[in-house]
Amino acid sequence: MHLFTELTESPPEPRVSSKIAHFQKGTGGRASFSGQVVTVFGSTGFLGLPVVNRLAKRGVQLIIPYRSDPYWVREHKVIGELGQILFFPFQLKDEDSIRKAIKYSNVVVNLIGSRFETKNFSFEEVHVNGARRLARLSKEMGVERFIHVSALNADKNPEPKMLRKGSQILRTKALGEEAVREEFPEATIIRPSVMFGESDYFIENYVNRFRKNPLDLVWVYKAGEQTYKSPVMVNDVALGIAKAVTDPLAAGKTYEFTGPHCYKFSELMDYMYKKAHCLEEFGFKYRRHGYYDPLFRLYVRGCELWTKFWKSPAPLSWEWIEFVECTNDVLTGAQTFEDIGVRRLTEFEFMGGQLAKNKTFYPFYEERWHDLDPPPLPLRSPILYSSKPKRSDSIKVETKSFAVSGV
Repeated sequence: MHLFTELTESPPEPRVSSKIAHFQKGTGGRASFSGQVVTVFGSTGFLGLPVVNRLAKRGVQLIIPYRSDPYWVREHKVIGELGQILFFPFQLKDEDSIRKAIKYSNVVVNLIGSRFETKNFSFEEVHVNGARRLARLSKEMGVERFIHVSALNADKNPEPKMLRKGSQILRTKALGEEAVREEFPEATIIRPSVMFGESDYFIENYVNRFRKNPLDLVWVYKAGEQTYKSPVMVNDVALGIAKAVTDPLAAGKTYEFTGPHCYKFSELMDYMYKKAHCLEEFGFKYRRHGYYDPLFRLYVRGCELWTKFWKSPAPLSWEWIEFVECTNDVLTGAQTFEDIGVRRLTEFEFMGGQLAKNKTFYPFYEERWHDLDPPPLPLRSPILYSSKPKRSDSIKVETKSFAVSGV
């Protein structure tokens, strides 16, 4: 009887750690478990969905904290197997909700950022205090890796151009990096340049009716002749972040993610508008200028009032103009795409031109092969450095070759 009792009684459950992130299962892919549990803050933004998709493809179990309506996270549900994508409501100022979101994670990714200020969330509250809070709580909860996305050209004392105090986005992003380093010294800092992609804040903000007035005049700071940018595809940045999550050697490093080429801003504007069929053949008199434009200033002021009172982003703001049009993309010699293993980048001439073409100003025209001569490609400029690069190989990125003439 005693032996029967011993055989029928279930053995005691083994004592295991709450960190389930070290138990791998499967052969790899979305239906497997890679052994990592990652919490991605800010996943409902422009960069969030590509990052979550890249991580889910590697079999990572993902915790998606959100503070918006669940409607905004519906796309995240289908990119992973059942049980691999978990959602949790949180508030950036509520530490208890943050602790619950990172309780079982071994990696935390912070993508939270803002292009405009609201009554409850200023740039400093989002980029500095919020980043510090996430880094501090991650350290307290025993998180192994913390990845923080900042911005290229982040500077505590930005040079003012249009705004009296300069770009507050760049200033608070720099302060946020310092705050993260103080709370989580081995954190990985990623500084992407201005990103383009589907439903972005670059192409769609410039190729639209707000930027072009009824006289087809397009205002750009200094006509775009004094600003140099290296736009990067959002999918490339997402791939770099995914590699940083899985690469232990990325801990404690700072990466600057830029596109494969640098362009004068005027070249980018002309190319995008010509791809959008803003041509004389269709009755458009596209002219780019940098003079005083009262109508454009009225547009900007109206958009800022809309953002202030309705709490929704508008296509124009002086802060975004200062951040993009008035700031050159300057590399400091930090780690780049090549150092993290991303060597094939998307050229703006290919994907940027296609996205600008989708924003056509002549929607009733369906362009066919050889109907119009392809616009001249934007001229490439030398990459700008704040000082001599730390590595002798500079930036040598193997770019993907595309036939852009027929795009």
